[in-house]
Amino acid sequence: MTTGVRRRMGVEERRQQLIGVALDLFSHRSPDDVSIDEIAAAAGISRPLVYHYFPGKLSLYEAALRRAAEDLAERFVEPREGPLGARLLRVMGRFLSFVDDHGPGFSALMRGGPAVSSGGGCAVGPASASATNALIDSVRQAAYDQILAHLGVTEPSARLELVVRSWISLAESTALLWLDGRRVPRAELELQLVHDFAALTAVSAAHDEEMAALLRGILAAEPPDGPFADLIGRLVALAP
Repeated sequence: MTTGVRRRMGVEERRQQLIGVALDLFSHRSPDDVSIDEIAAAAGISRPLVYHYFPGKLSLYEAALRRAAEDLAERFVEPREGPLGARLLRVMGRFLSFVDDHGPGFSALMRGGPAVSSGGGCAVGPASASATNALIDSVRQAAYDQILAHLGVTEPSARLELVVRSWISLAESTALLWLDGRRVPRAELELQLVHDFAALTAVSAAHDEEMAALLRGILAAEPPDGPFADLIGRLVALAP
């Protein structure tokens, strides 16, 4: 058995460690079910030392949510190379991987956070809820900006904005529903969400020539084995 002297952490390093520990615990259980004692034990420090870095569980929970939001936003970052369908499929793979790994935390983030008690026993107030909503909005905006960048659009039309923002909302709600039992295989759901993007775009294109031109460009770059081509094949097979 090897023994050694425990290295003393700096203030910021210790704060980041506690955030990571809390995020891991909150990712698997409701924050109300996680105690400061558990967080302290998982971090290898005393309960009073946790309070030295964070005034209560609420502040630690909010810090963990911020890290989760940053991580989730980064899941939408993808090199702008190759056909769009393949890129979106990789993005959805990372997105649902996050959802799968951080189920309760993802639910809390997207639903505005549960009523977590602080060290003094006070529930989350309007200011805290507002901060959580701002985090959610920042993730949605980051996803929106990334999708527009993949489409090569800097000034989206009203119809395109509706399509992209509707798809992001659909991905959120689908993921939340999927967490309740995970009854659809994850790989199938990833593909379905990419198909959903194509379907929303196609419906809009049927009503608007600018969207139609955008869709033609997307499909022109789609290989025969790509997810958009796969959707077209499935739809053709349904025709009488």
